[in-house]
Amino acid sequence: MPKDKFFKEVENKRHPGERLVPTHCSYCGMQCGMNLRVDTAANRIIGVEPRYDWPVTLGKMCPKGVTAYQQTNHDDRLMKPLIRDDRSLRGTKKGFREATWEEAYDLVVRRFRELQSSYGADSLSVFSGVSMTNEKCYLTGKFARVGLRTRYIDYNGRFCMSSAAAGFMRTFGIDRGSTLPWTDLHETDCLFIAGSNTAECHPTSMFRIWEVQNRGGYLIVVDPRETPIARRADVHLDLRPGTDLALANCMVHLLIEGGYTDKAFIEAHTSGIAELAELVKAFTPEYTSEITGVDPDKLRRAADIYGKAPNAVVMFARGIEQQHKGSDNVSAYTNMCLVTGKIGRPKSGVATFTGQGNGQGGREHGQKADALPGYRKIANPKHVEEVAKVWGIRPEEMPQPGVSAYEMFGLMKEKTIRGLYLLCSNPAVSAPNLNEVRAALMSLDFMVCSDIFLSESAEYADVVLPSTTWSEDEGTVTNLEGRIIKINKAQEPVGESKPDWLMQVELAERLGRGEYFRHLTSAQAINDEFRLASKGGYADYYGATWEKIDRQQGVFWPCKDEQDPGTPHMFLDKKFYHPDGKAKLCALPYRPPAEEPCESYPLRLTTGRVVYHYLSGNQTRRIPFLHAMCPEPFVEVHPETARLYGIEHEEIVKLRTRRGQANFKVKITEAIRPDTVFVPYHFGHDESVNLLTIAALDPMSRMPEFKACAVQIDKAPQGQPLQAAK
Repeated sequence: MPKDKFFKEVENKRHPGERLVPTHCSYCGMQCGMNLRVDTAANRIIGVEPRYDWPVTLGKMCPKGVTAYQQTNHDDRLMKPLIRDDRSLRGTKKGFREATWEEAYDLVVRRFRELQSSYGADSLSVFSGVSMTNEKCYLTGKFARVGLRTRYIDYNGRFCMSSAAAGFMRTFGIDRGSTLPWTDLHETDCLFIAGSNTAECHPTSMFRIWEVQNRGGYLIVVDPRETPIARRADVHLDLRPGTDLALANCMVHLLIEGGYTDKAFIEAHTSGIAELAELVKAFTPEYTSEITGVDPDKLRRAADIYGKAPNAVVMFARGIEQQHKGSDNVSAYTNMCLVTGKIGRPKSGVATFTGQGNGQGGREHGQKADALPGYRKIANPKHVEEVAKVWGIRPEEMPQPGVSAYEMFGLMKEKTIRGLYLLCSNPAVSAPNLNEVRAALMSLDFMVCSDIFLSESAEYADVVLPSTTWSEDEGTVTNLEGRIIKINKAQEPVGESKPDWLMQVELAERLGRGEYFRHLTSAQAINDEFRLASKGGYADYYGATWEKIDRQQGVFWPCKDEQDPGTPHMFLDKKFYHPDGKAKLCALPYRPPAEEPCESYPLRLTTGRVVYHYLSGNQTRRIPFLHAMCPEPFVEVHPETARLYGIEHEEIVKLRTRRGQANFKVKITEAIRPDTVFVPYHFGHDESVNLLTIAALDPMSRMPEFKACAVQIDKAPQGQPLQAAK
């Protein structure tokens, strides 16, 4: 039987009494296709099957995706609103009681009104996330600015994708995470992947990456750790954490020196080559090796492979972006594509591995502190006028830009911000310098949290509202390619949980702002309005109707009208989005990490993911299989470093930085540099590595520097548990 027919028969198979609901995974930006198995009589999700018809992943799923459905009916789900009457118990799971929606709403509205009456509209803030649909992300931005009339809204993408966004906007004039569809990847001749532990963080993309090598192409990986993908690389550039900018400048130096540049493309379609060429002269392999620790010959080989490849794709993720110069890193690596002309055509370009499921769409439609739907800017009066017209408000009613996510915590401690509405995010685990963040949450006069579980952040709330999982609602998300796709509802919400968009519509009514929201009676009604609000913007979704998404297996934005099929390949006409139509080659001087090792803190700490967990772990740590595979955090230590400190495998040690300390079990491995240690960030309370990380912010993106700080290892007192030392 032909393979495609076999897969179709498998997919169409119906067990008695069940139906299959085609949808996508709730986790990373791959948004792998899946069919949720639903017991029709019980209206309950009971399992999952892969979707072999989904062109991006062709039936591939990772351990998280296979078990994602287990969130929906989990015993830990929040079923009713919770109210905390004893504020002395904030920061713990204690002191909550169940309440009705009416009581919870009444309390929220009363406290919000009291705070704004006493301290002004901007005393309230909204902190949101991008594991929500485009419709929810859009409405959250509107709710903050029209419902609450506050300037203070930002989102957890500030900790994830903001440097990619800033770097792309500076270089191209537009921010789309991939200039080509993922289905091109296995047909290219060279993949240059920087700062991505792809095999663990985006494992369902690996079959395309391996195919590049199977066809005789090359794989170059930039990472301080010898990750699974780095072990298979033709060249592994094992740099010190935080030194990517020097390495990227060296690559451009070698591409120019080796004669690999496309002079005609540079002349016609870029600006800034003279400044860039002058700056990178200093970044010889020998000089760059002093900064990065990478062997000069490996640098030369990587540049030769990339330069000679007929087609090539530069790809990157949080490893280069979560730095206080992450935006510079993005533009610097993108320079490689531009000087060689390997962009604006199939099989060549630049792409990011998006961390969150809607990391692309979630940053385009109004959750960012300075942005409005369609990637418009609040600082642009014309953009404000266009969105205000859709929202039915006067342009002068639009709040001014706020501040970035981490900076909001500072305003909380200063009492500029006194109230917080938190949804779809867990900053009490995911933010840097957690001691300061937790103190900021404790200082709030009032906090509301919407979540599916009682997260570490929800423990600081006065009111917790039970929200639905992705499988209990519908809407669109935008995957890591820039492809708008459809999430389908598989079962009714459990208990009394509600989708976040419905909570916002109902709260707006009680706040006296219902006229701007009451027409939004469904996810599709919100979709109709947000597409209109995006029309004519940088991220134009107007033509991406639900019907077209289903018909085309997704729609790539920009998609300007119903006749427009979308844009799988960006810049095919070699026109970029700056006024002169050219891409900008950026000359970016090297800056070291904000905190370098010293005598007191002689090692470098870097953080990241493991294959079994997602972000703060609020979802995955509750899934039995995933928890069993990785039940606790660990610190990777090189054997030479372990000998120096007298550390044994699985011994508990204390890591110390200038911000905090925590205990971790040692994993001795040659996969880490001797001058570096690594800890995954999926764990909460005293097990969170973000007690140690530094909040040095990128001046453009306001991204904190999660990937590099100075740390010391101490042997923990005998018998001390795996918890933070007090």
